[in-house]
Amino acid sequence: MKLRLAPLVFTFVVLIFAVNPTLAQSSADAPKTPGQHQPGVASKPAPAAQADAPNAARTQSSDPAAKLDPAKDAAIRHLMDITEVSNMGQNIQNYITDQVQQVAGRAVGAGKVQKFMDTFSTQFNASASPGAVTDAMVTIYAKNFSLEDIQGLIQFYETPLGKRVVKTLPEVSQQSQRMGVEMEQNAAITVLRGMSNEYPEIKPMLPADDAKPQENAPAPNAAPVPKPAPAPGTPASPKSAPQK
Repeated sequence: MKLRLAPLVFTFVVLIFAVNPTLAQSSADAPKTPGQHQPGVASKPAPAAQADAPNAARTQSSDPAAKLDPAKDAAIRHLMDITEVSNMGQNIQNYITDQVQQVAGRAVGAGKVQKFMDTFSTQFNASASPGAVTDAMVTIYAKNFSLEDIQGLIQFYETPLGKRVVKTLPEVSQQSQRMGVEMEQNAAITVLRGMSNEYPEIKPMLPADDAKPQENAPAPNAAPVPKPAPAPGTPASPKSAPQK
């Protein structure tokens, strides 16, 4: 597999995690067993189930969504509207639906794909509607910003500069990301080429080095050799007389 295929693989992995986020959380958020603890740190006994109940109740009661002030809720939603963040749920759903349709078109055939997509879209929207995504994002905003913060952000994004930031920042971010990925990939490939003499097994994984001339490449056409000028005093070659 060439390293140049890495972006395609990365996109495929991201799509899998987007369709099923629990896969992305399986390793990072998996609960640790009582026997797993850091070296040198005494392991604590597992709390009883009865002791967890009050803690869970306190956690739920401190959830910002459970006691979010209506004025703050409205302010957050207004901020998300003017910054176009409220479109994120719909954009994600459209992207995933389009990807599923492309795969389904090849898997189930053109005759069944419309029925397949109708069923998928209905169940997909019921499972994670764009409105539910927006509601979840309101909770995240409420956790990280006060009402004064939200009002200050609204004041900025309603200015001409703020509106221009909303329109141009996505493209700036995409261009910056593409540039950063390209720079880092080129640097990584350069380092791997330098290590390939010590680790020849990685050479088949590397893309062709365009800077080096290819072996057995045809030689370029030789430039015509100019004829030497006649020596001084040497009569010029007589031209053939025209035929009558």
